[in-house]
Amino acid sequence: MSEEEDRPGDPVCYACKIVAGHIVDPQTFRDVSRFRKSERTRLMERRRRMDSAERREKTDALIANLHRFLENRTFGKIAVYWPIRGEPDLRPLMTDLCDAGRTVFLPVVIAKEAPLQFLPWRPGCEMTRGIWNIPVPATGEAETPDIILSPLVGVDDDNFRLGNGGGYYDRTLADFDRKPLMLGVGFEFCRMPTVFPLPWDIAMDGVVTEAG
Repeated sequence: MSEEEDRPGDPVCYACKIVAGHIVDPQTFRDVSRFRKSERTRLMERRRRMDSAERREKTDALIANLHRFLENRTFGKIAVYWPIRGEPDLRPLMTDLCDAGRTVFLPVVIAKEAPLQFLPWRPGCEMTRGIWNIPVPATGEAETPDIILSPLVGVDDDNFRLGNGGGYYDRTLADFDRKPLMLGVGFEFCRMPTVFPLPWDIAMDGVVTEAG
């Protein structure tokens, strides 16, 4: 998703920072946003500097760990993502999941400030360019996955995610009647002590990296 100021899941009254019934001090909001922007830049640069051998080795190990995690889960529908900006490329896993009879979905931004929708993907399906110029399925009905694999820029000790800053995953999770299992996916160096979570941030259920 597009890199922006860290956005909450709901529209904000910027005069007093009222979000979903929470009041957040404006200075706190600014300080946390500046911190996250700095950490996002640092971690994305670290990811960008990976050479092809390191990236391939870490991605292969990450996919193997995801296979081990998922083989112990009962699910039919799983959302992955199309890799951008050096994110771990899970397309081999997506193909494996389809071959195993799972239904794979990709997140689609329908409109800015709106929750994500998840459209079915399969190898060779028709694709189009989405709102951020990211490839997305051209057809299919939106559904709620059982599991969502969410790409990480960073993640803290309490499983709060540092993403690209658009707030789409938090907004989407808050919108679900039935919350899917939310699993963060990234390289081990994305770990950090805290992202200084704000009231609208939603912790993930778990994290998988190449280390485990």
